Amino acid sequence: MDWSAEITAAAERIKGHVLRTPVVTITEGFDLSYPVQVKLEQMQHTGTFKARGAFNTLLSSNVPEAGLVAASGGNHGAAVAYAAHKLGHKARIYVPEMAGPAKVALIRDARADLVVVPGAYAEALEQALAYEQDTGAMQIHAYDALGTVAGQGTVALEWDAQGLDADTVLIAVGGGGLIGGAMAWFDGRRRIVAVEPETSCALNAALSAGAPVDVEVSGVAANALGARKIGQICFDLAVSSGAESVLVTDAAITRAQEALWRAHRQLVEPAGATALAALMSGAYVPAPGEKVAVLVCGANIAPDPFQ
Repeated sequence: MDWSAEITAAAERIKGHVLRTPVVTITEGFDLSYPVQVKLEQMQHTGTFKARGAFNTLLSSNVPEAGLVAASGGNHGAAVAYAAHKLGHKARIYVPEMAGPAKVALIRDARADLVVVPGAYAEALEQALAYEQDTGAMQIHAYDALGTVAGQGTVALEWDAQGLDADTVLIAVGGGGLIGGAMAWFDGRRRIVAVEPETSCALNAALSAGAPVDVEVSGVAANALGARKIGQICFDLAVSSGAESVLVTDAAITRAQEALWRAHRQLVEPAGATALAALMSGAYVPAPGEKVAVLVCGANIAPDPFQ
């Protein structure tokens, strides 16, 4: 797979449909003794990076008359609904009850047909797959698909073009689409550290087992990072690139979330603060002189502070 070509093509394809999100270097507010370069991808359409993968998939596919279907913890569904609406396609989105009102509202605002499913993401996916079989709608996987991963990889391409100055990049992991795209783009040129909650750690468990395995999911970031099994694409890239994996507590995530707000007025959901939590908690300690960067990836906090 020529990932560089795939991601470069994706970036050209989605140009004009997604935002170029800002990069800042922060020197205070995180109780750290070194600067951290931060990419504020939570400022993307629908509040996460996922609009990139959704637009790339739709713009590179022949969408059937039956439209689109997706299962999502919330953020992916919002992105698919948004992209479908902008491109004139109908979409049905299945989300679990744990998705949260902010993400459900985003999907409704994009005029998608929304179905809230009892249980977790796995149950939403089961119903989405059944709908696909029954109707012929096009399924857009949240993370384990070429178009999704290549689209998410445009975050890393864009960051490089903005002058990314880091030896190591810390990225939160759910199902693996975002970090998969980053690993594919950087191709060993930068160290990648995968950060997961202790209670939702599909990649860490897979790396320990030598293959993707089912895990239990819970905790403050579960509605965004709560994949029960890591995507095969991400797992293969993590093994080939030698990505590191660290775990953080819910308390560390909440502390990083609060720091982003109190010091820099960046309102992010727990998943969006998870990578930063690894630095603030000491789960990842850079070597002397090591330059580090953090991807902040989600803004859809629950409850919505303005409702």
